[in-house]
Amino acid sequence: MTAWVRGRVQGVGFRWWTRVRALEIGGLTGSASNLADGRVQVDAYGDRARCALLLDWLRNGDTPGRVDGVTEIWRPSDRATAPAEGFAIK
Repeated sequence: MTAWVRGRVQGVGFRWWTRVRALEIGGLTGSASNLADGRVQVDAYGDRARCALLLDWLRNGDTPGRVDGVTEIWRPSDRATAPAEGFAIK
């Protein structure tokens, strides 16, 4: 799953918060990256239920900053390109 989070989400610890949530859920790998337009892109690899939980936290959790909206795309997991382990901050 790839999610694009818009709002005041850069410079407030949002990527680190996302990483902590992903590790807390467990079974997810991926990354959270700042984009030039002010959004944060979250790439999560794992089973759909775990990705959906992370997506719910992105939308409804007590996040740092302010989330104005989240757009996501679901695709079949490509384990060849998925990180083997961990959740990176980029």
